[in-house]
Amino acid sequence: MPDILLPIIALLAGFILLIWSADTFTENGAKIANIFKVSPLVIGLLIFGFGTSAPEMLVSGLAAINGNTGLSIGNAIGSNIFNIALVLGVSAIIAPIEVKNKVLKKEWLFLMLVTLVAGFLLWDKHLGVADGLVLVFLLIVFLTYTLMTARNSNSHEFDEFSETIDKSQTKKTWVMLIVGLVVLISSAKLIVWGGVEVAKFFEISDLIIGLSVIALGTSLPELAVSISSVLKKQYEMVVGNVIGSNLFNTIAVLAIPGLIHPSKVADEIIVRDYPVMLLLTLLLFILSYKFHKKHRINRFEGIVLVSVFSIYMWQLF
Repeated sequence: MPDILLPIIALLAGFILLIWSADTFTENGAKIANIFKVSPLVIGLLIFGFGTSAPEMLVSGLAAINGNTGLSIGNAIGSNIFNIALVLGVSAIIAPIEVKNKVLKKEWLFLMLVTLVAGFLLWDKHLGVADGLVLVFLLIVFLTYTLMTARNSNSHEFDEFSETIDKSQTKKTWVMLIVGLVVLISSAKLIVWGGVEVAKFFEISDLIIGLSVIALGTSLPELAVSISSVLKKQYEMVVGNVIGSNLFNTIAVLAIPGLIHPSKVADEIIVRDYPVMLLLTLLLFILSYKFHKKHRINRFEGIVLVSVFSIYMWQLF
């Protein structure tokens, strides 16, 4: 039994560090948005979306270098499932999430497009260099569009920062943002290691570990940042974080194995995991879009998303 003690300690320490770093990261990300008068949605899409997808990119890259592309692909798709079903679901249960109409018309539409393109690329059960390049092209298009529209939005006010932030704090804010991100990623890695060791101790298969423990571990930053944003009433950043993270997972994380180590795609990905990801991406729109001015995901709909997640996990095990 002592063999299991260190991984359990790693898990507990990882969770404690994750909570602190998520709060630090969210707080300073909001300050950056206020200083530069940038929309919190853009901060959610770029800084939080890219930053909290860093664990997936790291895991995907390492797995691809080692020739384990199944883990890379499973991690990308599994993380997307966790982000919508668990992250957004739990966030909506804590407080109903308002989704702005422009998000559904632009960012969600782009997410749906790249999800369909990814499905088309995976359909022949092979992920190669050409597929990776298509995904990288979509990433460049997304980043260019987001940066071009970053300063056009008037939505840059935060409840927490009604007064103008002193620009002399900019350097300190950037430093704390980076420190928060580094600890966020490190704590996620600690949790993944602990979780994998615990799973191995109880003799759970590598495929299930990849789709559950590693996908959950690399999605924990998104969960922590989203919950922290909800508690600060920064709802726009929650949606931006989830959509941004899923975009990076689909086009950046999924491109990595194709570019580094072209290989076959497991049947289970096509039959079981991708359809669930596609369903949840559609559900995100269906639950958000109401036939009145305010589009929001309420607590009941949050429970629906968490229920889909529970059924998926039950299917895995």
